[in-house]
Amino acid sequence: MIPFQAPLDDIFHSLRTFAGEVPGWDPELSQEVAGHFAAFAEGVLAPLNGPGDREGCRLENGRVRMPEGFGAAYTELAESGWQGLTAPEAFGGQELDHLTAAAVSEIFSGANHSLQMVTNLVPGAVSTLLVHGTPAQQETYIPKLASGAWLSTMCLTEAGAGSDLSRIRCRAVRDGESWRIEGQKIFISGGDQDLSEGILHLVLARTGAPEDGVKGLSLFLCPSERDGLRNAVTVTRIEEKLGLHASPTCQMEFDGASAELVGAEGRGLAAMFTMMNHARLDVSLQGVAHAARAHAIAAAYAAERRQGRQPDGSDAMLADHPDVQRMLAEQQDAARVARAMCHIALGELERGDAPALVEFLTPLCKIWCTEAGLRAADLGIQILGGYGYLEEYGVAQIWRDARITTIYEGANGIHCQTMASRGVRFGEGAVIEAFAALIARLAPEDMALAERSAAWQARARELAGLADVRVLAHDFAVATGALLADAIRVRLARG
Repeated sequence: MIPFQAPLDDIFHSLRTFAGEVPGWDPELSQEVAGHFAAFAEGVLAPLNGPGDREGCRLENGRVRMPEGFGAAYTELAESGWQGLTAPEAFGGQELDHLTAAAVSEIFSGANHSLQMVTNLVPGAVSTLLVHGTPAQQETYIPKLASGAWLSTMCLTEAGAGSDLSRIRCRAVRDGESWRIEGQKIFISGGDQDLSEGILHLVLARTGAPEDGVKGLSLFLCPSERDGLRNAVTVTRIEEKLGLHASPTCQMEFDGASAELVGAEGRGLAAMFTMMNHARLDVSLQGVAHAARAHAIAAAYAAERRQGRQPDGSDAMLADHPDVQRMLAEQQDAARVARAMCHIALGELERGDAPALVEFLTPLCKIWCTEAGLRAADLGIQILGGYGYLEEYGVAQIWRDARITTIYEGANGIHCQTMASRGVRFGEGAVIEAFAALIARLAPEDMALAERSAAWQARARELAGLADVRVLAHDFAVATGALLADAIRVRLARG
């Protein structure tokens, strides 16, 4: 096993290059904060990654038990304040920016994706409460989340309702001033664990009629306990998965569980999207982390592995062979470009003056970055050969863990459709010009890219006028990602 090293310099070179001018962001302070987390990740989180994968989680008497060492690691994580990194100071958080949080998130995912999965829904839950929660809900739950005393989940999926949330049947009914939730949810990451004192489940449930579709859905806060007593929420099984073995994926039964409405009744999907959009950028960073880690392992192995001969007959290292160099270069490019895409989107998010562009870039990042992570992991297996196919060097685990990223938080095909339909209409079509302006800023003197951008704008306007773009969506998303990727490469080449 090649020890994990946080790619701190690469991350902050990218942030300085691609995030742009962000008021209030201090790059030096940000890098110092991320550097402290990197030391924790290298010393505590990464050494648990392989053992946690081998041990996995288990369900005992209706409660999930995490792998050995995860509890102590989480306690240290919470006591050091990392769970409240972006939460407001008024609620016990540190109120740092999303760029610093992105650096921490990438490092966390590269060190231990499974534990990151269980802990990193908290910032999205806090954002949801800040936007849609009442002052009482904010005061009750945000301090618990920021301190790490509680973790959170996102409960959407049901057996008959995956990407099509209009099919949700889990119901919520009024019970005086509160609500009761009845039904089942599946594929719930961290639906239970023995790390935190409590869990805040954000549950999408039906308050309207089935024929109302998504308009009949509302969002609820369902705590794991009320007044010291367990709420009526039960884990009926944890799934056996290809990867992320140390992250419990739970099937959950809500049997009249006490809950509170957050936001307006019938507006649950809009409220949930606050959390989902954060999660989608976080998943994008998971893809970046996998690409970077796969390249780091492959590059180190190729530099040390004696294999074949040079044209002059002398011994060759694996890294001396052109085909291996090609694959290493593709891995490195995948990580750099994907990271830049995320940092562009996060810079726009932090500035807050181009919401339509952020909405358009979010699914693009989700598609491009998760595919990049999976491709880099696959190349890593190829570079290491037979050892890549074994578990010894960890590349096989990267591939297994990365595979889900193209599926969860919206399958990539769904995001392609979003981009080609609602995406090109964001801001009444102004997002098309905003994306073209981004390309021009990144590569201002590249005439070939300018011509491609003009053609892309024409295609985007054409799609904006079509009622059904399903057949065209994949190719449009690929072309959009390729255009932005090439503009990023031009900017990287300038240094």
